[in-house]
Amino acid sequence: MNRVVCVTPNPATDVTYRVPELTPGASHRVADVLERPGGKGVNVARVLHALGVPATVVAPLGGPGGRWMGGALADAGLPVRAVPVAAATRRTVTVVDDSGAATAFNEPGRALSAAEWSALVAAVTEELADAAALVVSGSLPAGSPDDLLPRLIAAARAAGVPAVADTSGPALLSAAAAGPALLKPNAEELAAAVPGATLDAARRLLTLGAERVVVSQGAAGLLGVDGGAVWRVAAVPGVSGNPTGAGDATVAALVRGLATGAAWPDVLADAAALGAAAVLTEAAGEVDLAAFARFLPTLHAERVA
Repeated sequence: MNRVVCVTPNPATDVTYRVPELTPGASHRVADVLERPGGKGVNVARVLHALGVPATVVAPLGGPGGRWMGGALADAGLPVRAVPVAAATRRTVTVVDDSGAATAFNEPGRALSAAEWSALVAAVTEELADAAALVVSGSLPAGSPDDLLPRLIAAARAAGVPAVADTSGPALLSAAAAGPALLKPNAEELAAAVPGATLDAARRLLTLGAERVVVSQGAAGLLGVDGGAVWRVAAVPGVSGNPTGAGDATVAALVRGLATGAAWPDVLADAAALGAAAVLTEAAGEVDLAAFARFLPTLHAERVA
């Protein structure tokens, strides 16, 4: 299949510290440090790469951290279209203890200029010429234009490829109005953007223009909604670990299914299984493929409406 274009508007260098036990107010000896390119779109691209699906990362990168990230992505075998910007690329820090609990600290992204945002949209538009799908994932830096996601989704529609957005806040609503193939908020993000019952809120995004909505609900599993049906997939029981990249793995499975035209119930089951398999790994953007293979036969999408 053709490649998936994965846009990360707010990339970061992800730093993971492992400690025996995290105690607030105490000094800790770090047992292990992992640094890797991060941001939700980058994580989606990594998972797609692990699944054998070609993916290209498009991201605004600046400063020494941005240069490091571009090189690290290339070293990992991920093609990257870097959009040079003046602002330094941010960092995030996640502390994981021996219980598997993860505590994350996310630096804010710095504002970009209007010209830099336009350069990002232009780069994405060029990359879509031979793409199978577009993914736009993650938060937006302060001062981002309100029409950023609509412009990116419009570019995908013009190229005839499905657009998937995983975002939150007002950006979730503006993305819905642009007519994406799929929106993938988690339950908390959906509730913050559209107050009310989860199913009603998901249907509101359909009314605004989204073709499908998939809601990650943690231990309650996945909820998939389109114009004609409501589907649920139960969560894999007893899975614990680092949930940081579970949503990104879920998005990777969803976009792969859309791009290949797989049956929708199968796509939802794949997404639930791959999200659970990501929880068992130490860093976002990784999946335990053996666990994925074990989980998948146990999961089925049930039509509930």
